[in-house]
Amino acid sequence: MKLEELKVYESSMEMGERIWNIVIKWDYFSKDTVGKQLVKAADSIAANLSEGFGRYHYRESKNFGYYSRGSLYETKTWLTKAHNRGLINKEEFRSFIHNIDKIGIKLNNYIKSIGNKPNDHK
Repeated sequence: MKLEELKVYESSMEMGERIWNIVIKWDYFSKDTVGKQLVKAADSIAANLSEGFGRYHYRESKNFGYYSRGSLYETKTWLTKAHNRGLINKEEFRSFIHNIDKIGIKLNNYIKSIGNKPNDHK
């Protein structure tokens, strides 16, 4: 299996691009404070999945899955701050939270699958 075939990776990549396309339009202060943190957290979801996917030992792969999950929750926090500060509207916020919940389920299932069989995630 290729990394790009993982639905959780694909969903994470898409969400990162959606967030980028919103943040890039913000004013300097908003981008410099909330925006940079939000983009970094969102991008780290897929980045950690890909780094873990490339690791030789399943324990390392699983650890990067946990890092990815941490980045997912961090993204949720920054989206909440962006919503509370009027940087994203209610509809965008709800859509992102729904997406995060779906990614979270996929991510937990992916983490559980790592190490069940040798190389079962590759």
